[in-house]
Amino acid sequence: MLSVLIWLPILAAAIIAILPVSFPNHRIRLTALIFSGTVLAWNLFILLKFDISNPTMQFKEYLPWNETLGLSYQIGVDGLSILMLVLNSLLTWISIYSSNKETERPRLFYSMILLVSGGVAGAFLAENLLLFFLFYELELIPFYLLISIWGGAKRGYAGIKFLIYTAVSGALILATFLGMVWLSGSTNFAFDAVSTENLSTAKQILLLAGIVLGFGIKIPLVPFHTWLPDAYVEASAPIAILLGGVLAKLGTYGLLRFGLGMFPHAWSIIAPTLAIWGAISAIYGAVIAIAQTDIKRMVAYSSVGHMGYILLAGAASTPLALVGAVAQMFSHGIILAILFHLVGVVEAKVGTRELDKLNGLMSPIRGLPLISALLVLSGMASAGIPGLTGFIAEFIVFQGSFSAFPIPTILCIVASGLTAVYFLILLNRTCFGRLDNFAYYPKVLWSEKIPALILAAFIIFLGVQPTWLVRWSESTTTTMVAAIPPLEKTVISEVALK
Repeated sequence: MLSVLIWLPILAAAIIAILPVSFPNHRIRLTALIFSGTVLAWNLFILLKFDISNPTMQFKEYLPWNETLGLSYQIGVDGLSILMLVLNSLLTWISIYSSNKETERPRLFYSMILLVSGGVAGAFLAENLLLFFLFYELELIPFYLLISIWGGAKRGYAGIKFLIYTAVSGALILATFLGMVWLSGSTNFAFDAVSTENLSTAKQILLLAGIVLGFGIKIPLVPFHTWLPDAYVEASAPIAILLGGVLAKLGTYGLLRFGLGMFPHAWSIIAPTLAIWGAISAIYGAVIAIAQTDIKRMVAYSSVGHMGYILLAGAASTPLALVGAVAQMFSHGIILAILFHLVGVVEAKVGTRELDKLNGLMSPIRGLPLISALLVLSGMASAGIPGLTGFIAEFIVFQGSFSAFPIPTILCIVASGLTAVYFLILLNRTCFGRLDNFAYYPKVLWSEKIPALILAAFIIFLGVQPTWLVRWSESTTTTMVAAIPPLEKTVISEVALK
């Protein structure tokens, strides 16, 4: 069942890449939509079959690959990855649907998107360290091409910067995985074959540092975030959706899966540092976002801040905090996706992203009223307004983390308040005010509204029915916390009190 999520997008990418040159652009796009829609439907079918009471891997598949290297095709899904798979397939379809119908070099464009989708799914499903790394690196070149070919004026610089940072991230993670296997004495890279329990504390912390730094670059956390604004801003709106909505989640997923999951003792020792780091990232992202005049760059920096909440929750390592971390990952993905899509529509219709040049878009006759209303909704969701999915995710994170780390949690709550400040600035300057007398913007087509309406429906529904957001991960995250020895839980609490 699970292999379909990996290999169907990769097969689709290969089919689209070899289509004849004479094949019309709109049919290439339609082909990509059909394949991505099929993957999404299959993903939802797996979601319905998923047993929420089972904390272990489900629908497991195993195939020996290279016994000499200890590499096997071993995949499965649990509560930590099931929502990430749905997010990946949903945003892949949204990205393809919202792309320009007249995109240049469409065969390469859509095949790269589908290749990214298959690689990300493989990383979320892998139960072998080397297999995870192979899929983790699979998205590197496709994303580089998507940024550097179809990006903005500085796309070359942004693409190279993304490539370098991501390559360093992969090198750190591979070195750590090799160290884990070598030091543990295992000859197999399967998750259940690699044990770090018998390693000294110093070795565990050293290996965990490689995990934290490697995935910290991917998330990214301050100060490894400098590639993010350039990549997000220069990438086209559909690619920015995938960068912020999907790619960043590989980093947070990796931290929880390999950091907390495989180094519970060492994780508890550095947890206070991680909590402070998460609070710093949250405050920094919010403060820098306030100073931006480019709305796309403002949204990019908001992502830096919101990733800090997930690190805080992971550091706290309480059952409620980890449920909140998974909920925040999914919520942040759909909120960031709708924001980047709406910013792309505004830029396409108005011709600018500068706050100083935007005003009055809420005008019902000459403006973009529906797009403005959706922008208000998404800004409210990102700011954590009750009744929307952003609120419930952040509330669970803060409630679950406060008992372990009260001061970092309070700082993250302050950062959440600052989120309301910069989105108020954005909405006030963009949607309200007097529209220029000579302004008359092109009509927004329904095809341009549908992606935002779908994402808005998720934001409202999951805000009103949060059980559908948290129920999938509860059993898995509770089991992860239970695996932490009582002594380590005591250490976290005592350090937090000090």
